[in-house]
Amino acid sequence: MTTLNILRRAAVLGSLALLVSAPVAAQGDHYPNKPITIVIGYPPGGSTDLTGRTLAHELSKKLGVPVVIENVGGAGGAIGAQKVVNAAPDGYTLLVGANNEIAISRLVSSAVKYQIKDFTPIGLIASQPLVLVASHKSGVKTLGQFLSLVKQNPGKFSYGSSGVGTALHLAGEMVKEQGGLFMTHIPYRGVAPLANDLLGDNIDFGVFVLSSGLPHIRSGKLVALGTTEAKRSALMPEVAALAENHKLKGIDIGVWFALMGPAKLPEPVLAKLKKAFGEAMQSPELRKKLEESGSTLAAPNVDMAKFLEAETAKYQKTVDYAKIKE
Repeated sequence: MTTLNILRRAAVLGSLALLVSAPVAAQGDHYPNKPITIVIGYPPGGSTDLTGRTLAHELSKKLGVPVVIENVGGAGGAIGAQKVVNAAPDGYTLLVGANNEIAISRLVSSAVKYQIKDFTPIGLIASQPLVLVASHKSGVKTLGQFLSLVKQNPGKFSYGSSGVGTALHLAGEMVKEQGGLFMTHIPYRGVAPLANDLLGDNIDFGVFVLSSGLPHIRSGKLVALGTTEAKRSALMPEVAALAENHKLKGIDIGVWFALMGPAKLPEPVLAKLKKAFGEAMQSPELRKKLEESGSTLAAPNVDMAKFLEAETAKYQKTVDYAKIKE
């Protein structure tokens, strides 16, 4: 082959390479050029919804387009999550989800068909601890009293959560496993009916997201026995973490929130989203709103792949122990 032919062939191959890469580059160059939708898998007003709306406001500023919220409730967040999994991987449909629908649901329900690999992680937003509470009916005022009473009366007492396979349910089962306790789990359709039964002395104990239980605790209507993350909550530092008790030292679970996209987001789009996300997380307004709601902001640059793998392994252990299935 002559030098001229070699040069001609190289030019053709180079042109083809440019044609192939042009659509990907164009996606990054022109993204975003229309509104972005963040799906929330719950009705308005809950902790995931508040987190998503707060983040959406800041992302809109950073990306220069409207970022709108679409609430798609049902199946503990899984219907909304499935909608994002099924969406085109173009960066215009995202999910602000909690660990329930991202990592736990598929472990306990055969109806949930998606896997973590069906998402593109963008960033970890924040977390909230859960809190183990006692009703006045129980007569329990301290964690020590709770452990002693339930241990001495296997099967007599029950605890409630916001539903089967939620982080609240798993936290209760962790307490049972590590404390060597036998209690009956009562699943409710959300925290509102759980609160009603606890306040009405129809159930002995319950697990809440801290921000949901806090009003009842501060009013004196429920007794906080301990929070579920490894360290005490800055929102309620006077209440010990359950892990401070030697019998429960392995308990470390809360509700976390993450920004996710469908699988196979193009790299240029993902890079823009991660940059905007990082900048949004530095907003004093976002920090103030989330901390006031009881959340602790995530550390920057969390390795999402490792984080999700570790969290899933932790949940799987508890699901297997408690034989949780829907």
